[in-house]
Amino acid sequence: MGKLIYSGIASLDGYVADRDGDFSWSEPDQEVHTFVNDLERDAGTYLLGRRMYEVMSVWETLGSTPGAPDYIQDYGRIWQGADKVVYSSSLATVTTARTRIERTFDAEAVQKLKDSTDGNISIGGATLAAAALQAGLVDECQLFVNPVAVGGGLRFLPDGLNLRLELLAEHRFGNGVVYLRYRTLA
Repeated sequence: MGKLIYSGIASLDGYVADRDGDFSWSEPDQEVHTFVNDLERDAGTYLLGRRMYEVMSVWETLGSTPGAPDYIQDYGRIWQGADKVVYSSSLATVTTARTRIERTFDAEAVQKLKDSTDGNISIGGATLAAAALQAGLVDECQLFVNPVAVGGGLRFLPDGLNLRLELLAEHRFGNGVVYLRYRTLA
């Protein structure tokens, strides 16, 4: 059975984007990006909300840009090699290979996907991840905490979520980012 992993970059006060939707403060440096690549290498499928898909779709070509650093090329290959499911009621078409649109989040369908794979499934986008967390589908949360407070915006974890977690790993990077890996507990 596959694991559903929610991974994201957040501010110290728990936001993935500020009140204006800005997340430029979260861009990983080479050390963090290389670490993320190693985590994402095992993801056979990405589940993405529309906004996260629109942000991430640049990886369809970014990794093959002439002169791009090795870690950027590496992530481009990881992105291109994975299947992608975009949850959107408004997106008409997709611009990336190996991608399909689902109009609504169906917890039963995601559970069947988990049951039918041995690989990891990555879920991205705080709103979509909130639905999966509330449905009890997320097996792990991987959080990169940035040394910045933004004072409000879109939370990494939704308000009202009651969830117990067990710390599995932690890592501190030279730029002050801290990685935390948690298993969700029933």
